[in-house]
Amino acid sequence: MKYTVKQVAEVSGISTRTLRYYDHIGLLKPSEYTDSGYRIYKDGDIDRLQQILLYRSMGLKLEEIKLILDDPEFNTLQALEAHYQKLQEEQEKTKQLLATVGKTIQHTKGEIEMSAEEKFEGFKKAKIEENERKYGEEIREKYGEETIDESNRKYMNLSREDFDKMQSIEDELFSKLDQLSETKDIESPLAREIYELHKEWIKYSWPKYAAEAHKGLAQMYVDDERFAKYYNDRAGKEVVSLLRDSIERYAED
Repeated sequence: MKYTVKQVAEVSGISTRTLRYYDHIGLLKPSEYTDSGYRIYKDGDIDRLQQILLYRSMGLKLEEIKLILDDPEFNTLQALEAHYQKLQEEQEKTKQLLATVGKTIQHTKGEIEMSAEEKFEGFKKAKIEENERKYGEEIREKYGEETIDESNRKYMNLSREDFDKMQSIEDELFSKLDQLSETKDIESPLAREIYELHKEWIKYSWPKYAAEAHKGLAQMYVDDERFAKYYNDRAGKEVVSLLRDSIERYAED
């Protein structure tokens, strides 16, 4: 089947101007041009546009999408399955937050009483479920079912004050990692501060602190690309190895 620019714009929800721009940068070139210079798209072009929009929804830049789609080893099915899983995770997280917001509305209207813990219970539960989906298999194998279950219970029972403090510590940790990335001096007081901050942060959820377990966790951050991506993406630079090295250097019971 053939489509004009206007028809593609109508079915996809993007503007004709955007389609012309995609053609200009080589991201989505139409299968044909008429003698008058009009663009004609076919089903394969529509499929590629869908993939472009999927990757855009995941936050990828256009140049990154072009590299992916032009890769001869690109696996469309694998990409769709990965995106589907991500959407499911976001849906579950949204479900938990909706429940919390719904209770908050009822509380504001005076229809129900809502404790301080309930006001942010959904956020904590969503975080635990997200971590279980992403890392559950690895951390349970490494630390055991009982330890992880106890850790999750401790996290769920955090007071509002402790929950806020934990978030504040993590923010400070990333600020210090950014500073350390300038010098990379693991022997500096700054590196020790980073270790102390991370130790304080994990103690909010760990049943019991152990230096060797802390070192093992730090190494897993480096070895597992998902953990590494979280730290490096949030910092906007490579910092996970600096975190690992700081913990390895200073961790003690």
